[in-house]
Amino acid sequence: MSTYEHIGPDSDDEEAFPIQHQSCESKTWQWKGWLLKLGTVIGSREFLRSFALGQLVSLWLCGTAVFSGLLQEQGVHTPTAQSFLNYALLCLVFAVMLACRQEEEGRHLGIILRQDGWKYAILALIDVEANYLVVKAYSYTTITSVQLLDCFSILVVVVLSWRLLKAQYTWLHLVGVGVSILGLVGLVLADVLSGRNDVAAADNGSNQGLGDLLVVIGASLYGVSNVAQEFIVKNFPRSDFLGMIGLFGSLISGVQFIILERDEVAKLDFSSYKIWLPWLGYVVCLFLIYTCMTVAIQQTSATTLNISILSADFYALLFGLVIFHYQFHVLYIIAFLLVILGIVLYSVRPVGEMEMQEQPGIQQTTNR
Repeated sequence: MSTYEHIGPDSDDEEAFPIQHQSCESKTWQWKGWLLKLGTVIGSREFLRSFALGQLVSLWLCGTAVFSGLLQEQGVHTPTAQSFLNYALLCLVFAVMLACRQEEEGRHLGIILRQDGWKYAILALIDVEANYLVVKAYSYTTITSVQLLDCFSILVVVVLSWRLLKAQYTWLHLVGVGVSILGLVGLVLADVLSGRNDVAAADNGSNQGLGDLLVVIGASLYGVSNVAQEFIVKNFPRSDFLGMIGLFGSLISGVQFIILERDEVAKLDFSSYKIWLPWLGYVVCLFLIYTCMTVAIQQTSATTLNISILSADFYALLFGLVIFHYQFHVLYIIAFLLVILGIVLYSVRPVGEMEMQEQPGIQQTTNR
């Protein structure tokens, strides 16, 4: 008998159809429930606050990129000197606050220096060199390489948060990270298709291997710094971190600036607004990045922030269309939406929080 002669279902098949139908309905309700939960997360006050904080940091990060580009157009390549002013400003504002702090408000500057001074000095060294290495890498490699390899900081943050802060990630968190990185890959691909990377490659040196290595090391140091910052701001007042990073960062970057960039800074014509105005803008944006990052990391996590700031490249593009005459590509929009989707997916389920380390005699106030 041909297998096509019997068209109608057997009695067994008739019994199976309701079961299959119920299974389809169950899957449909699961998808509806998941989408409903996704919509609830997106509309929640917690998500909107964390998303806004992340995008605010991205905008300030975009500002540093734009002002750096304006300085490079004037032949200014002084990353350590520019960072020094930021650390000095942090020291002037927050270290002075620590010095004037009353005992009931938390640890005084002298107590912090005596108990944890060497730890903050190491952290400041890591932070200073991370800034220097990533900016320096632009002199040797392309924008594409820097953008892609800079994502290594996300991997470092995820691993260190899991091992040291006892963060409990699920598959959905990892999917969110992956989708966001895919969005960044789309941004880089759009740069290549629009020819932006070719211009950068022509301006940079030929030692791309060295530049890529500098990015990987700098991104790894960024990851270490961000995880340490998360531990500090979730256990102590934010001013502790900002004041001590400003104090030790200004000392370290000041010495490095004198050794490496003193002659180059001396040649700059600060009477020209094309130099001092972008320089001032860079310092202000960097100061706001450090200040807002402590709030964003305290409210969310280092991982969430590192994912959120992937959108900074898109904001830099929007400014670059006007200031540097970049060419637009529709892939930029798609890539930006992927980054945002990754942030949403990562935020659907909360990550297990680390246990707060109670220190004897220390007031655990984190709202300053």
